[in-house]
Amino acid sequence: MVTQVLIVDDHPAVREGLSARIANQADMAVCGEAADLAEAMALLEDVRPDVAVVDIQLKKSDGLELVRRIKAQREATAVLVWSVYPDKIYAERALNAGALGYINKEHTTGRIVEAIRRVREGQIYLSEEMAQHLLGQAVGGHRNLRQSPIEALSNRELEVFRHIGNGRTTSEIAKQLHLSPHTVETHRQRIKEKLNVETAAELTQMAVRWALGKEAS
Repeated sequence: MVTQVLIVDDHPAVREGLSARIANQADMAVCGEAADLAEAMALLEDVRPDVAVVDIQLKKSDGLELVRRIKAQREATAVLVWSVYPDKIYAERALNAGALGYINKEHTTGRIVEAIRRVREGQIYLSEEMAQHLLGQAVGGHRNLRQSPIEALSNRELEVFRHIGNGRTTSEIAKQLHLSPHTVETHRQRIKEKLNVETAAELTQMAVRWALGKEAS
């Protein structure tokens, strides 16, 4: 059986690269490509993918929200999340949203193909390090042993933090997330408290460094 794959990523070159790799697999085919949540949901019922490969960072939407919507509308579609962001920040959040796997974009497309096959079979796909981390939490309850304060942020706070790191203003973030500017400012204050920073400039600097991968853990 040929696995039908939907690719959701806001970078055309990235979609093209993954699509080309999938095209070389005898047991896979790309059934559709989308750049954001709206495009992906519009395609979902038409192409009926076996697997959706979803990026966390989409220009007009959030990847985790897309994962939740895909699973709510079409339970049969397995979701694999891939991202430039660290496993320890997003992998567990992706699984909680309904994804079966998480893979960092630093891995070769060969690894991504392997991950697609794994989730198509209904199995969890994580890096060995992340699998051990989650297993340790489950067995020993070591949720307090975080490697980074960023892991303490809620999903919404992390989303705001990511937008700050991408240079967006409070009003831009509010528009993007369909929130009031006041709500965004409240999130910013909570983020500062959790990350132990005092000024907006310090928060912005930390967010930018994280977005660039200089503070991945």
